[in-house]
Amino acid sequence: MLSKSFSVQDKLARVHFIIDKEPHITVDKAKCLECESKPCLPACPAENYNYNEEARELTYNHEGCLECGTCRFICPMDAITWSYPRGGFGVAYKWG
Repeated sequence: MLSKSFSVQDKLARVHFIIDKEPHITVDKAKCLECESKPCLPACPAENYNYNEEARELTYNHEGCLECGTCRFICPMDAITWSYPRGGFGVAYKWG
């Protein structure tokens, strides 16, 4: 029996977030200005990081974080501080 193949978007549609107003991710934006490669942009599977060239500013969304920690590990500037959300908050997989 062959199982149905699901796209990443299909899988993400089943993810539920219990959002905490206290962010579990912080970014030292001054360090980001020094970073040329910005590996956090393509590495985040939820695409929560964006860089505005014109404004020279990194923006991010902690509310859609999949809690993989990739951003923390890939940042060459140690500009990203990441921890798991407080108990009861964050992502819940296979929702619905």
